[in-house]
Amino acid sequence: MPKHEGKKKEYSRVQQGEQPQASSSMGAMFRSEEMALCQMFIQPEAAYTSVSELGETGAVQFRDLNAEVNIFQRKFVNEVRRCDEMERKLRYIEAEVKKDNVSIPDLPIQDAPRAPNPREIIDLEAHLEKTENEILELSQNAVNLKSNFLELTELRQVLEKTQGFFADQDSLNMDSMKSNLIGDESGAAAQQAGAGRLGFIAGVIQRERIPGFERMLWRISRGNVFLRQAELDHALEDPSTGNPLYKTVFVAFFQGEQLKSRIKKVCSGYHASLYPCPSAHEEREDMLKGVRTRLEDLNLVLNQTQDHRQRVLVSVAKELPTWSVMVCKMKAIYHTLNLFNMDVTKKCLIGECWVPVLDLQVVQKALSDGSAAVGSTIPSFLNVIETNEQPPTFNRTNKFTRGFQNLIDAYGVASYRECNPALYTIITFPFLFAIMFGDLGHGVIMALFGAWMVIWEEKLANKKAGEIWNIFFGGRYIILLMGLFSMYTGFVYNDIFSKAMNIFGSRWRINYNTSTIMRNTDLTLDPANEDYDEDIYPLGLDPTWMLATNKIIFLNSYKMKLSIIFGVVHMIFGVCMSVVNFNHFRRRASILLEFLPQVVFLILLFLYMVFMMFFKWINYGYKGAPFIQRAGCAPSVLIMFINMMLFKEGSPLDHCEELMFDGQSMLQMIFVVIGVICIPVMLLGKPLYIMTQRKNKGHAGHNGDINQGMEMSPEPEEPKTSTEAPSGGAHGHDDEPMSEIFIHQAIHTIEYVLSTISHTASYLRLWALSLAHAQLSEVLWNMVMTMGLKHDSYVGAVMLFFIFGFWALATLAILVMMEGLSAFLHTLRLHWVEFMSKFYEGLGFLFQPFSFRAILTADEDA
Repeated sequence: MPKHEGKKKEYSRVQQGEQPQASSSMGAMFRSEEMALCQMFIQPEAAYTSVSELGETGAVQFRDLNAEVNIFQRKFVNEVRRCDEMERKLRYIEAEVKKDNVSIPDLPIQDAPRAPNPREIIDLEAHLEKTENEILELSQNAVNLKSNFLELTELRQVLEKTQGFFADQDSLNMDSMKSNLIGDESGAAAQQAGAGRLGFIAGVIQRERIPGFERMLWRISRGNVFLRQAELDHALEDPSTGNPLYKTVFVAFFQGEQLKSRIKKVCSGYHASLYPCPSAHEEREDMLKGVRTRLEDLNLVLNQTQDHRQRVLVSVAKELPTWSVMVCKMKAIYHTLNLFNMDVTKKCLIGECWVPVLDLQVVQKALSDGSAAVGSTIPSFLNVIETNEQPPTFNRTNKFTRGFQNLIDAYGVASYRECNPALYTIITFPFLFAIMFGDLGHGVIMALFGAWMVIWEEKLANKKAGEIWNIFFGGRYIILLMGLFSMYTGFVYNDIFSKAMNIFGSRWRINYNTSTIMRNTDLTLDPANEDYDEDIYPLGLDPTWMLATNKIIFLNSYKMKLSIIFGVVHMIFGVCMSVVNFNHFRRRASILLEFLPQVVFLILLFLYMVFMMFFKWINYGYKGAPFIQRAGCAPSVLIMFINMMLFKEGSPLDHCEELMFDGQSMLQMIFVVIGVICIPVMLLGKPLYIMTQRKNKGHAGHNGDINQGMEMSPEPEEPKTSTEAPSGGAHGHDDEPMSEIFIHQAIHTIEYVLSTISHTASYLRLWALSLAHAQLSEVLWNMVMTMGLKHDSYVGAVMLFFIFGFWALATLAILVMMEGLSAFLHTLRLHWVEFMSKFYEGLGFLFQPFSFRAILTADEDA
């Protein structure tokens, strides 16, 4: 339809899985979208098409205005039942299609049809009814034909298997019973009446019932029934279910009419099928020929019926995904219409919904298109209403930012208009991960995997490979960035599969001869003497460190200091982000009473420790440093920090100084005193401010008021708009007793002060996992790859072929997947706890718009 085709282009962003774009995605991710509570008035004849248009945009979250009304008493309950009936028919048709192994083509969500208009619903319903009846008729005919085929097959087996039974019986009774005649159940009553004559019953019974069947026949006849049986060579097919049936042919020989009736009752109880079987050999042969002829004819009819059924199901399978989508959208529309309320004149439907402010024009256009689609002369209205309710949180994302936003939402949905950590997580998350996963080789593997999913994302998006694959694919951009950042940190660590790269040439120079170096195990290279080149290695670690015996000691100190530096900077950034929230929610007193003492406490104590690390690196240990003559006297920053907090003097080595510069002791004392003063400010500042504000309000309310507010009271204030609503409702203290405010502030202060220490120590996991990853990679190389590399003959080449395969498999399974997952989880914890706890509340609820795409995606996952 031209009209629908034109609208597909308009809503292409929704069909591609992206939120409606009304502004730049990065700007929208800084904090959640501004929401508006709207009231819409729709004419009944345009309600269906209008809601259909809104479902295509996916920009409206409806509220239930009929919460007190039973779901079975709502206006559109009959339409919902019709959709349920159509869904039942579709499930039946789909089951029949799958039962015949007919493939159902996948329908991409972006190619999904639009909801049918009310006129098309009747045609679709009639078409489904016709299709269901046709398949039911074909199925019933097939069941009847297969039942006849089964009966004839069982009769043929009975006639064939009993040939041997009667041959054996005739040979046994030839001398003793030559004058007796053997009659079957269809013989005349006079033949059965003669004494000494044996009768028999032949039939087929399921194999698993044979033991009980035998015991029952023995009990009712006291051992006077002679039972012969033979298993069928091939399994038969159940006409109704198609399941295999394993049966056994039996012939029971007996004497007397009374015993015959008992045997028939037992056969009926065990669901055995009885068939006529002549006693004469010639009669059995004639019957067997007739049965075989009928089977051939019936088999030909069955094949033709199956071919016709296959053609019908193949044609139906092509349309089945389209029908399912259309019915699903219809049902969603009527469910949504049941949330609307009818006005008193019953000529208008009224609905309330949350809408992003930037999408108000899109929603208004969708309502106009819905009214125009049915030719309604009365337009639909959309009015913004004021409310004090907390709106839902909506962060506009695209395919790149959606994975990072999901990481944040997994911890807790941001409060309305709260600063969104996902924007900064795009860089900090892969970078902190790469510090732990720093290996150029492993980073390349991870980056290639992420790049493969990104490049072929359109083809892989429709792949159904389970929940684990969906998790990997949803985080494809996260994996790509983690791999790229790991390549960078691996280059800085000079580590590729536990080996170093000599790109720029080592800056170490050795002035000793070979014998001195090989024989003297205590020989060390001092960076402060002439053995070290004047130039510094351009980027990363000098490759000579990979050969040093004190490599681990050096890397321990280096990576531990890096972890503390990045951790303190990360936490200070988190504390600074709280200013953005305080300013937006107009809690500017909290900037002075909460943020300022917090950031001062963190800077004067922990950022000072970071400064001392850099100061030590600059002034100690390399040629030409100011304190090079005392390189062995470089103080420990950790010991210095502990002594600083305890106001304690250290015990330096002989001819060494405890402090790094003049006046350091006094400076440290001032920092600690100011940091301690910040604690009571954090503890009492905010409660005392709230107490003062309450007293001022109380005095202002009674000054000059003779009636004490009983008469001529001022008009109540207008309710705040949604843009001024407090975040999460957690900041309002008007109704909270002062005792609880003091308790909450005390808990918050104690938690912050203690967390500055625990969180700083928690960032040491960056060092621990980085060291563990490097050592595990080195162990795997030394214990596996060297087994083939140490042989210089052709045997080593053959061994290396197989050893490399095992090493590559272990590298992928252990170092890339397991170590990567471990680093991912630790990075997630550093963001959730150490970073986001400084400013993020996460007390909001997610914006869940009425979107056809979301509904269809959920159905596919289910």
